Amino acid sequence: METWARSNYSNEAELRELMTAPPMKAEQHAAITRKRIECRRMLEDAKEQRKASSELF
Repeated sequence: METWARSNYSNEAELRELMTAPPMKAEQHAAITRKRIECRRMLEDAKEQRKASSELF
């Protein structure tokens, strides 16, 4: 990969780093999943509230 293109990616890791990283624990995975679900529900609720408020007018 060219150096100018590589600098565009702020969240990159070498393959060696990815392959030697310890696996995620079940508790960590569950916490991340719960947070993701919570954020998605908040977004869906906000969309529903906006749709309901626009239907009133």
